[in-house]
Amino acid sequence: MLKQIILVWLVTAAAIAVAAALVPSVDIDGGVLSLLGVALVFGLVNAIIGPLLRLLSLPLTMVTLGLFALIVNGALLAITAGLTDALDVGGVVATVLAAVVISAVTTLLLLLTVRVFEPQPQ
Repeated sequence: MLKQIILVWLVTAAAIAVAAALVPSVDIDGGVLSLLGVALVFGLVNAIIGPLLRLLSLPLTMVTLGLFALIVNGALLAITAGLTDALDVGGVVATVLAAVVISAVTTLLLLLTVRVFEPQPQ
């Protein structure tokens, strides 16, 4: 259980680093420790505020066939940037684009790492 939490934390940090490298107006101030702190805050925001925002926006998400979920993810990233001094995001479009990159990279890395770290049958 603890290995999975640490793995998701590190994958999220890597995804945030990729988003900061790809999206021009997303910046991480500081080094690896700042990146890990931002990933921790982002995980907590997603765990605490994320379900409430997703529930409140469910009708709008259904009407837009799921596209409004991108806006919700961008809002969660903007909340994270507001809570930490180490993360700076640009406008709405850059924030949503960074959230999309973070979601895609996190999904891809978790799929790869789960296959590598899952126990092999004997």
